[in-house]
Amino acid sequence: MSDLPKSEPWLRGTLTDIPAIPRAVIHALELAREDITRWCAGLTDAQLNARPMGIAPVAFHMRHIIRSIDRLLSYAEGKQLSAEQFAALKTELNPGAEHVLLFAEFDEAVNRAIVRICAIDATRLEEPRKVGREALPASVGGLLVHVADHTQRHVGQAITTAKIVAAQGSKSDPTKGASC
Repeated sequence: MSDLPKSEPWLRGTLTDIPAIPRAVIHALELAREDITRWCAGLTDAQLNARPMGIAPVAFHMRHIIRSIDRLLSYAEGKQLSAEQFAALKTELNPGAEHVLLFAEFDEAVNRAIVRICAIDATRLEEPRKVGREALPASVGGLLVHVADHTQRHVGQAITTAKIVAAQGSKSDPTKGASC
């Protein structure tokens, strides 16, 4: 934990060659990676899959973060979702996540997302995009901002759940709610 920088990514003066909106999104992803590492890396497989009081486990939030980023960036790139993306969506809440594999998937997905964000032309942020089967209206910039917002929301939920399961230890069945 002490190896992590004291300031947040956006306060480090990095990525100054990248326009402000994509830079802010990348900084949010870097902060997400640091926060997930800080608060969740010490959890066991059982704790990553634990559902205290029936809430979604840390593993769900981690999977959902990275897979929703992939989906949102697909829309920003003007694409519709693939069969593989729909299949992955259906597995986000699956039990049995393994620490090493989950953190590797998270790290690789953040790296891929940063490359994809850098490839988006910042002069096209106002371009309209359609989201989902209902073709809801959005823009490239709106989708990028939502990547940051949505990621941070789920990071907060993962941290809260991590703190609960860490405080409980591994006393309860990870597939059940907390018991008294």
